[in-house]
Amino acid sequence: MFRYCLNASTIRPTPLLDKIRIAGETGYTAIELWHDDLDSHVEQGHALSDVRRALADQGLELATTIYLRNWFDSRGEAFELAWGECGRRMEAAAELGARYVIASPPSGPADYERGAERYARLLAMGGALGVWPIMEFLGFVEDLNSIEKALRVIEACGHPRATTVLDPFHIARGGGSVESIALLRRDQIAISHFNDVPADPPARSQHDSDRVYPGDGVFDLGRYLTLLRATGYDGWLSLELFREDLWNQDPREVARVGLDKMRCVVESTFG
Repeated sequence: MFRYCLNASTIRPTPLLDKIRIAGETGYTAIELWHDDLDSHVEQGHALSDVRRALADQGLELATTIYLRNWFDSRGEAFELAWGECGRRMEAAAELGARYVIASPPSGPADYERGAERYARLLAMGGALGVWPIMEFLGFVEDLNSIEKALRVIEACGHPRATTVLDPFHIARGGGSVESIALLRRDQIAISHFNDVPADPPARSQHDSDRVYPGDGVFDLGRYLTLLRATGYDGWLSLELFREDLWNQDPREVARVGLDKMRCVVESTFG
């Protein structure tokens, strides 16, 4: 069955080491960390070894780090800068023991041929470090916003470790169908983010901040989980929310409630 992970965005204003402690103490088995938090930690005079030690103290796996950007179809000097930053971030992810790092798509039109070639190169670079980039689709971008489009990149890149991220919000926001999960093999799914979609505003006009706790919205999470399990996936469900109202609450309570709600959805689906 699934394992439970906390995406650090859910309690974003909380200091980095406190995020890790809260995740461990409230019952999660893994956490996802953002590179802006990691960079701020180092800029404040601390070391990445502090983070790795905090993860070990809590018995947490580092499921992913987030994210690699501008790698897909930038050109010239912009590409060289982006590529160097991708390498730096993957080195940090590897130092922390992460298995994966999320690589985000372009915001505008996607050149799938170039993106697939770049993704293969990114996988080769990450694989040499022991951390695997994940090809993410985002429901609110212009083009690469569905499972089918992510699969175009995954299949065209020709690398056996090519994967994507699943997320109820992005499936709904991009206008795709939950049934598209059945197009994926188990080895093409690196992680599942987990959240729900409210009835209002309409899904196609929602933003990250509209996501709600699992079970508090209208997305068919039971069908989502059934299709996910049918692929053979038994990895993390990672609570990913971006709500300022939750950021203003006790982060420990937010993490606890989120974990309870994830478990409730899973138990109501499978008994």
